[in-house]
Amino acid sequence: MININKLKEKINEADAIIVGAGAGLSTAAGFIYNGERFEKYFFDFIQKYHMKDMYSGGFFPFESNEEFWAYWSRYIYINRYMDIPSSVYDDLLKVLKDKDYFVITTNVDHCFQKAGFDHKRLFYTQGDYGLFQCSKPCHKKTYDNKEIIEKMLISQGFIINEDKTLSFNNNDIKMYIDKELLPVCPICGEQMTMNLRSDDAFVEDEGWHKAADNYIQFLNRHSELKTVFLELGVGYNTPVIIKYPFISMTNKWPKATYICINPNEKYAPEGIEDKSIIINDDIKDVFNALLNKGN
Repeated sequence: MININKLKEKINEADAIIVGAGAGLSTAAGFIYNGERFEKYFFDFIQKYHMKDMYSGGFFPFESNEEFWAYWSRYIYINRYMDIPSSVYDDLLKVLKDKDYFVITTNVDHCFQKAGFDHKRLFYTQGDYGLFQCSKPCHKKTYDNKEIIEKMLISQGFIINEDKTLSFNNNDIKMYIDKELLPVCPICGEQMTMNLRSDDAFVEDEGWHKAADNYIQFLNRHSELKTVFLELGVGYNTPVIIKYPFISMTNKWPKATYICINPNEKYAPEGIEDKSIIINDDIKDVFNALLNKGN
């Protein structure tokens, strides 16, 4: 691991920190889409369809809408409404303590809000598992889905505990929801869908545009100051949202530093080598070192 003191120095001296968070941050926090979590909550779908992981399973051509929503209600609940498995997001908030910060993220799991981040300093560019929208879409509005998702789970045989965990007996679980729970648009009657950016039907509602404006204003206020672009777990699925803009702004802004923490990242971007810190270690381990955990 890089000298942690150098990392601390850059963070401590920064006038502002702009966090860019990708899927790798939630993976470090324990939101794993295969293995034990997948096998526990989707055992019946795995047996029937031989699915390999949650993500690819979401694209499966299910036999009915009732089965589709049985799958997606589980998917949404465990990745949006259950508590975060580890302290990674809490630790990031501690790292940012007393700093002027803003977060832009492609994650849709609401982990920043659950950890206590100021929602006015967050821009969820790709949507939120906790929101529904018209699949058409006939209007530009989103709807909270917690209540209907919980009803879908209960209709399958799950019990929702006070600590947000799920209890169930494998033999009692159904792979479909009750037909009357199918979500439909209150305006046009078409099926509702998740507010996730996958095509041009994605709804950018009033809250999305407000967050986008807050982000642009934050950037404009700090372009001449000591700014750290802190990229966490960002891959190359959608590099034009976080990675490429961070690299470009680091190059243009005179006092900017680009810090990338990602086990899969090896080299500093061309042209900003002297303004970059690349750490190819686990995000959780880096935060532990920054916060002197275990010392």
